[in-house]
Amino acid sequence: MSLYYICIVKEERNYTQMRKGVLEMCILSVISGNEVYTSDILKTLKDADLVVVEGTIYPLLSRLKNEGVLSYRWEESLSGPPRKYYRLTEEGENLLNTLHNTWLALTSSVNQIMNKKKSTDENDH
Repeated sequence: MSLYYICIVKEERNYTQMRKGVLEMCILSVISGNEVYTSDILKTLKDADLVVVEGTIYPLLSRLKNEGVLSYRWEESLSGPPRKYYRLTEEGENLLNTLHNTWLALTSSVNQIMNKKKSTDENDH
């Protein structure tokens, strides 16, 4: 196994872990203030280059519902089976606000460190 291959695999694994870490916050943000059907969530994530398959999103939505973060209602569909529309509960809105504030603080700290490193690297050359 080449070093190049190992680096690519590690890079992909790191990207996947980072993506999983922010996926919950992104889904809550998509749902916030609306009643949203699963395909709308998937489309919004895809449009933002956060491509997620249904097999990933359904367990996450189910977990969030069981935790009291989401609620849903069924609506009859003219073109198939009934559809489940999700919305945030008050607890979900509070969680989204907490996650958003945590994200802002985290990205600010990371950017500060990365910009300092970039500045140091540029001064070394």
